[in-house]
Amino acid sequence: MNYNNKIFKPIENSENGETTGETVFVYKQNGRVLTSDYKGGQIIKGHLIGLVDDDGKIEMRYHQVNSKGKLMTGICFSKPKIMPNGKIRLYETWKWTSGDNSSGETILEEV
Repeated sequence: MNYNNKIFKPIENSENGETTGETVFVYKQNGRVLTSDYKGGQIIKGHLIGLVDDDGKIEMRYHQVNSKGKLMTGICFSKPKIMPNGKIRLYETWKWTSGDNSSGETILEEV
């Protein structure tokens, strides 16, 4: 699976997460390396970097500056599912490595 030039938005997130339906992720992929710049909602600017395995699963690290002016960091694991319309839905489990170190789940969907 290749995520290059795909755009994703969250459709669900845990209460302790910062992404919302206004957050836009623009994915770039070169080989197994995935990157994304993202922003919107509570996030002024964010960036992630990860590795994509043969099944399209992603292991990533992210950092972002939120609307409170705080730098937040975390780790995330994503599992893709191809929807009937051909779009990708990503089921994510994540954990903050800053702040309260809590964890959560997010679902992103390709726009």
